[in-house]
Amino acid sequence: MPNTSPITAATAYGHPVGVSNDEFRAAMSRLAAGVVLVTAYEPPLDAEGPKGEDVGMTATAFMSVSLDPPLVMVSLREGSRMDDLLDEQPLWAVSVLSESQSHIAGRFAMKGRISDRLLFEDVPRTRGEATGSLLVNGALATLECRTEQRIRAGDHTLVIGRVLTAGVPSADGGPLTYFRGRYRRLD
Repeated sequence: MPNTSPITAATAYGHPVGVSNDEFRAAMSRLAAGVVLVTAYEPPLDAEGPKGEDVGMTATAFMSVSLDPPLVMVSLREGSRMDDLLDEQPLWAVSVLSESQSHIAGRFAMKGRISDRLLFEDVPRTRGEATGSLLVNGALATLECRTEQRIRAGDHTLVIGRVLTAGVPSADGGPLTYFRGRYRRLD
C-alpha cells in the first residue's frame, strides 16, 4: 500500500514541503533520458593573451521545445562552468550521443576533471560553422544553437536556444540513454 501520509511544512527533509534530495533523485532515476554533449567555445579574454578554449558538458536534461521557430532547451547546474560560459557566450552546440559513445559521456560528466582541452584530445570531432563549437563525429544528430532565453529554476538554469543548424551525421546504432544512474543501450 503506498504511503499517503501528508507532509507538513518544516520537515526533517531539508525542504519546507516535499521530498528529500535522495527521494527525489531515486524517483527521477526511473525516468530514462537521452544523453547529449553540450559544447561551446570560450573566446580569449584579450587578443594578446592565451587562445580560447573549447568547453564540454554531458547533459541528460535536454529537449525539443518548439518546431516554429526551432527551439531546444538544456538544463545547466547554476554556477557550473557551462552555465557561466553560456551567460556570456550565446553560441553553443549539442551532439546527441550514440550507444557506442558512453566513454565520451562519462568523460565530460566527471566532477573535478582535468582540462576540457585534454578531454577533447582524442574525441573525433569537427567545428560547427555557425557557432564555432565542437560537434562529435559519429553522433546520431548535431545541433548548433544561439541562446534565446535563460530561466532560473531552483539550482539550475534552463537555457533555451534557437537551432541554427541541424544535422544527422550518423544513422548507425541506437541512442545512449541514462537510467537508474547508469548509461544504457536500448534493447
